[in-house]
Amino acid sequence: MSRPRRDPDMIRAYVRTRGRSSPSRDDLELTSLVRAADRPLQGLDADAVRVMRLCSGPLSVAEIASLLDLPPTVALIVVSGLLDTGHLDTPAPLVPDDAPSIDILKEVLDGLRALV
Repeated sequence: MSRPRRDPDMIRAYVRTRGRSSPSRDDLELTSLVRAADRPLQGLDADAVRVMRLCSGPLSVAEIASLLDLPPTVALIVVSGLLDTGHLDTPAPLVPDDAPSIDILKEVLDGLRALV
């Protein structure tokens, strides 16, 4: 009778994250967008290299987790580490040139509250 074989792709999360149990950044969420910076890949572990190769354009952390079949918490930890080392950066939010001012938005909000 043979013993059940282990799946070679099954690696525990703490091994993938080098023992880290939470991201190093509090502001990083699954919806956060990141993109690869122009940095060398030497010295990065396998998951970090996979993330870097995937992020030629802006991607959310959730998309990275899904495309690389990583648990979301592992993706958050790997991405936060790459942000810390400068391998990833966050694109600046796009603000349209004709965006309304904060004062106008406050007036609209006050007007909506007066209707309720």
